[in-house]
Amino acid sequence: MYKRVLLKLSGEALAAGAGFGIDAVFIHKVAAEIASVHALGCEMGIVVGGGNFFRGVAQQAIDMDRVAADHMGMLSTVINAIALQDAVEKLAINCRVMSAISIHQVAEPYIRRRAIRHLEKGRVVIFAAGTGNPFFSTDTAASLRAMEIKADILLKATSVDGIYTSDPKLNADAVKFPEISYGDILRLNLRVMDAAAVSLCRDNDMPMMVFSMREAGNIVRVVQGEPLGSLVTP
Repeated sequence: MYKRVLLKLSGEALAAGAGFGIDAVFIHKVAAEIASVHALGCEMGIVVGGGNFFRGVAQQAIDMDRVAADHMGMLSTVINAIALQDAVEKLAINCRVMSAISIHQVAEPYIRRRAIRHLEKGRVVIFAAGTGNPFFSTDTAASLRAMEIKADILLKATSVDGIYTSDPKLNADAVKFPEISYGDILRLNLRVMDAAAVSLCRDNDMPMMVFSMREAGNIVRVVQGEPLGSLVTP
């Protein structure tokens, strides 16, 4: 259904419930799903978070300068990006890591035109280090990269199967939204992603699908157009 997508993966997801580090079995399952999407002919960019190692706004950074903490968070995303690249390339798929901060020995610098060229050549591109700036989340980075590479849709893979009125893990009465607008997300103060990312998508007419990645094959199903999760429209 989609020719080019931007997939947002959280760092916590790569820990597969362990809370810290990377689950080797799970990351290879994710790589296998990426390979299945690639086999469909869909061009894929990926933004990965770093919360499984360090998060600039977390309790572990409470006594740190925010800029220093965010820089540490950016480096955490680079670790995850390299691990995911390795898992994808083990499946004989060309994959590039492009970093918003200069780490020439381990990743290419992010250059928009080069990123689009990689996608056109059938390579999977993983965008690391967020936007390269402190005070911006990887959700904002995903929204920005989706717009820059002209993705058809932003796919946000989470541990929950969509957007609810409240956290379904804590409230059994939470109601799921099959479809919702960015304006309603801001109005209802739903914690789907930060306000900057929501506003960026809304102002640039970027649709988003929020779905669970806990079930194998969901990424492929979403790319093929199956109505999973919650669709967010401008």
